[in-house]
Amino acid sequence: MELARAMSASSKSSLFALSKSDVIYQDQWLIAVNKPQGVYCESVLNSVPQVLDCLVESSELSEGTVARPELHLANRLDRDTSGVMIITKLHKLRKWEKIAIKSGHGRSKFGAFRVYAASDVGRSLPGGSTVKDMETSFEVLSINGQGSFKEPSEFNNDKDILVVEEKAVIDADAKKDEILVRAFPRSGRTHQIRLHCQYLGIPIRGDVKYEGVCEWKGTTYDSHELHAESLSLEHPVTGQPLMFRAPLPLWVTQMV
Repeated sequence: MELARAMSASSKSSLFALSKSDVIYQDQWLIAVNKPQGVYCESVLNSVPQVLDCLVESSELSEGTVARPELHLANRLDRDTSGVMIITKLHKLRKWEKIAIKSGHGRSKFGAFRVYAASDVGRSLPGGSTVKDMETSFEVLSINGQGSFKEPSEFNNDKDILVVEEKAVIDADAKKDEILVRAFPRSGRTHQIRLHCQYLGIPIRGDVKYEGVCEWKGTTYDSHELHAESLSLEHPVTGQPLMFRAPLPLWVTQMV
């Protein structure tokens, strides 16, 4: 029965198109639609540009060229669940400027480091190791050159905390964007920042080990673009606070 339902949904989804009557609300940042039963979310998302074009044509604001927005699912409904779906019109990373991600860290049975669910911390792994806690804070500085470089600031851990509960669903669209972030590792696990960037769907350029692209806009990268901007600590003898900073590499300054 489930196979028959899936086949029927695939056929229905391939032919599906939103109409203006399906639109519940829309503004410059998002659109809310009424998803029908038996249609996959991706099919709804794929049909949004056409209904947006119809809305623009029927409005008084149709003069001139209107740039097509970046569309991303803000929520998901199961195939057979109907109702409200929200699609954002901005890059998904713009919904947060700062975020903290908490997860587990350990080696898989194949020996590779990976992100585990936060609830797995303390669990034994093959080989005798255990899953350890791992936390990184991120601050988005620019997306596709839109933004500005900021001096490091304090991060409020009481706000925008993402706790890893399951395997990430990587957004292929994120790999088309050039995103500059500042990371604040709260623990010192192996490949911590690289792993958390991969989990968030923003793998580091050149980091082929963790899904980063090795070629970008005609340039081949022999190493990943990750820079230790600063390091702060208390002097081990005097107890005085110390802050060390390294000059920014060229690839950072070219992005802002």
